[in-house]
Amino acid sequence: MAMLNRVHLNGLRAVETVARLGSLAGAAAELNVSVSAVSQQVKRTEKQLGQALFERTPGGLVPTEFGAAFTARLSAGFRELAQAVALADEANECTLVVSVAPAFASKWLLPRLSRHFARYPNVLLRIDASARVADLDRSDIDIAIRLGDGKWPGGRAELLLAQEVFPVCAPSIAARLKSIGDLAQTCAITDERAMFSWDGWFEAAGVEPVTFQKGARFTDPMLCLESAIAGHGVMLAWQLLTADALADGRLVAPFGIRAESGLGYWLVTSGTKSESRKVRDFKAWIREEIEATMAQFRALDSAA
Repeated sequence: MAMLNRVHLNGLRAVETVARLGSLAGAAAELNVSVSAVSQQVKRTEKQLGQALFERTPGGLVPTEFGAAFTARLSAGFRELAQAVALADEANECTLVVSVAPAFASKWLLPRLSRHFARYPNVLLRIDASARVADLDRSDIDIAIRLGDGKWPGGRAELLLAQEVFPVCAPSIAARLKSIGDLAQTCAITDERAMFSWDGWFEAAGVEPVTFQKGARFTDPMLCLESAIAGHGVMLAWQLLTADALADGRLVAPFGIRAESGLGYWLVTSGTKSESRKVRDFKAWIREEIEATMAQFRALDSAA
C-alpha cells in the first residue's frame, strides 16, 4: 500500500477515464474539469509511475502495452471502490433517523416500534431522542416529531395530533375527587418546563381556578408522570404521554374534561430534500398508531 503514496488518486482517476472513454474531451466531460486539466493529470501520473501510459497519435491518446494492462487493473479497482460506496449508500437508504423528544419516545413511541419493525423489516430505525430542534437540511435526520405550533423555519410541518390537556392521577386519589373543587385538597405535580398551565383547563371546565396543595416539581414530564402513578398528586397531562397508563389503569382522568392547548405534535421534514419512501411509510404508520391511541381515549370517554 505504501507505493500508492507516490501516485495521486485524481491522476489515476483521470487515466482510467481517458482509457475507458477513449478521449481527453470525454474524460473532461465526465470528470467535470477542463481538457487541459485532464491532460496535465495524465502526464503527472506517467511521471510519477516512470512509465508511458499512452501514445500521442494524430487520432488521440492510445494506451501503450503497459498502459492497457495498467488501466484494466485501474478500471477493476474503481469498480470495487464504487461498489464499496454503494454499500454505504444502501445502508443509509435502509436507515430511518427519527428525531423526537425523550418523553414522546419513551412513553408512547417505544412501546409501538415492534409493529414498525414487523411491517418494514428492511428499515433500521435510529431514534435521536433530543428536544433540540435540528437543522433537517444539514443533518442525517429524516423526520422529526416536534411539539409546538407547527412553525419551524425551513421545514415542512404536518399536524400529527392537536394536544389536549387534562388532569390525571392514581386511582386512589381519583376516588376522593367527587368534584373539581376537591382538587384543593390534593397536591399538584408540576412540570416546570410545560408550555401550558392549569388556567386553560379550569376555563374549559367552566369553573374558577382551584389552589392546590404544594406538591413535587420536576423539569422532566416523564418524572411528573411517574410521580402521578406513584400517587403523589394530580398532574396536568396530555394524550400521548398518558395513553398507556390510562389504558392499563395505572392512571385515571377523573373529570373527563380535556382542554385545547393551542399546541400539537407535528411531523417535520426538510424543506429542500425530497421525501423518501421510508419517510412516507413512517408517516402512514405513525398516523395509524395515533388513530389507534385516540380510539382508546374515545372508549374511555364512553365508559365514563
